[in-house]
Amino acid sequence: MTNPLADELTTTRRPRPCVLVIFGATGDLTHRKLVPSLMRLAHDGLLPPGFSVIGFARRPWSNEDFRRGLTEAVARHGGDEAAIAFTQQARSFEFLQGTFDDAESYARLKSRLEELDVERDTSGNRVFYLATPPSSYAAILAHLESSGLSAEREHTFARVIVEKPFGHDFASARALNQQVARGFREHQVFRIDHYLGKETVQNIVALRFANGIFEPLWNEKFVDHVQITVAESIGIEGRGKYFEESGIIRDMIQNHLLQVMTLVAMEPPVSSDANAIRDEKVKVLRAIRSLTPEAVAQRTVRGQYGRGFVQGRDVPGYREEPDVAQDSRTETYAAIRINVDNWRWANTPFFLRAGKRLARRVTEIAIHFKRPPHLLYGNVHRRSLESNVLLIRVQPDEGISLRFGAKVPGPDFKIRGVRMDFDYGSAFGSQTADAYERLLLDAMLGDTTLFARRDEVEEAWRIVDSIVAGWSAAGSAPLAYEAGTWGPDAGDALLGDGRTWRRP
Repeated sequence: MTNPLADELTTTRRPRPCVLVIFGATGDLTHRKLVPSLMRLAHDGLLPPGFSVIGFARRPWSNEDFRRGLTEAVARHGGDEAAIAFTQQARSFEFLQGTFDDAESYARLKSRLEELDVERDTSGNRVFYLATPPSSYAAILAHLESSGLSAEREHTFARVIVEKPFGHDFASARALNQQVARGFREHQVFRIDHYLGKETVQNIVALRFANGIFEPLWNEKFVDHVQITVAESIGIEGRGKYFEESGIIRDMIQNHLLQVMTLVAMEPPVSSDANAIRDEKVKVLRAIRSLTPEAVAQRTVRGQYGRGFVQGRDVPGYREEPDVAQDSRTETYAAIRINVDNWRWANTPFFLRAGKRLARRVTEIAIHFKRPPHLLYGNVHRRSLESNVLLIRVQPDEGISLRFGAKVPGPDFKIRGVRMDFDYGSAFGSQTADAYERLLLDAMLGDTTLFARRDEVEEAWRIVDSIVAGWSAAGSAPLAYEAGTWGPDAGDALLGDGRTWRRP
C-alpha cells in the first residue's frame, strides 16, 4: 500500500545522515510508536544513509536484547512492511546502559556517537528524543549541555525532541523552557504534540488557504460558533497516578485542543515558513484573555465519570480505578467556552470539549455557520432547517463533510439537511501516515512547523492556569456523568442561544 508521506516527500526533502538517541528506550512509547514509525519511513526510503539509533536506558541489556524486543514490537505495532524493514535495519540499532543523572554515561554516549560518525558517516548530526517521564527531563537536559552534546558545530546539527506534558502549569513550563534554553537554541527544540502530525489536522491549513471558497466565510460575520471535540470511550487505562495530577484539562485541552484551535482561528501566515505559521498561532492564544473565577463559573463545565456501560460493557467509575482517590475531584470531562478577542472572531465563540468514557471515540472540528437572515418558506421551515456545518473529522474516519439544505423530492416544498463527503481513504487510495512518522521525519529535517514554540506553550498554560484557579476557588466537585454518555447535562447548557453539542 502506498504511503502518502512517501509520495509527498520522496522527491522534495531528504534528511541528512544522523544518529537518533532515544532516552527511555525500553519504554512503551519506543516500542509502540517510535521504532515502528521509523521502520515505516525506512520501508518508504525516507531515512537517510547511515541512519542509526542508540537506545539509552537503565536496564542491563545487550544490543541483542534490545533488537529482540524491537523485533517483536515492530511486528506487533508496525505491520508487515515495517517488520521487513527492521530485519534489514536491525544492525543499526544499539543499546547503551546508563542512568539519566550519571555524567559517565553521557561520556560513553559521546564516545560512541563519535565512533558512529566514522563507522556510519553520520557527520556529527544528532537527534535526542526524551521518551521518559517528565521528572527525568531536567537531568537529561543538564547532562546534554555539560557534556557538550547539545552544541552545534559548523555543518552539523544537534536537536532535542521533548514529549508532552511540557510542564504541569505555567511556572513549571517556564522553568523547563529555561532549562532547555541553557543547552539548546530555540531552532534546536522540538516540543512534540502528536495531534499536529495527524494528516487531517494539517489539512485545516490547506482547506482554509488553498481554497478560495472557504476563507472569505471564515470569520464572525458568517460563522455562528465552532465546536472542537476530542472524545474517548476508554477510561484512564491504568494511569491513575498520572491522571490524578493532570486531569483532562492538562492532559488534552492545554495541548491538543488549543493547538488545533489555533490552526482553525489563525490569520493567513505571510509564508509557509515555520515561524510565520507559529507567529499566527501565538497571536490567537494572546487574544484569549485569562479567565476570572466568575468567568470560569460561567464558561466552563467539568465532570467525572461514574459507573456505566460503554459499547455494551459494564465499566467502573473513575473513583473505582486503580490509584485514584475515593474522594477524587479530578475532572475526566471538561467543556470550555473561549472567546478570541480579535477582529476576525470577536462575536464567534469557540467551544472545546474533551472527555474520557464518553459514548464513542471521535475527534472532530465543526464549523457552524449562521442561518440565513430571512427564509422565504415560513417559520415552520425555519424551525426545522439545520444550519450549515463544515465538519473536519480527525479520527477515526478521516475526512471532511459539508452539511447544507436541499429540497426533498415531491410536490411539497420541504428542506432537509444533506451532506457532501470527502474521505481520505477513498480519495487517495491509501491510509494516512501515522503522526509520528511525519514528526520524526520533520525533526530530522529541522522543520519546526508542526512543533510547539516556547511562547505557544507558555500562553496555553496561562489560559489553563486561570481555569484551574477558578475551579479551585469555587471549591466544588466535578459534576457526575454516567460512563457511555456524552458527559454532564450542563455541558449542553454551556453553549446557550439554542445551540447543542453534536452527537457524532
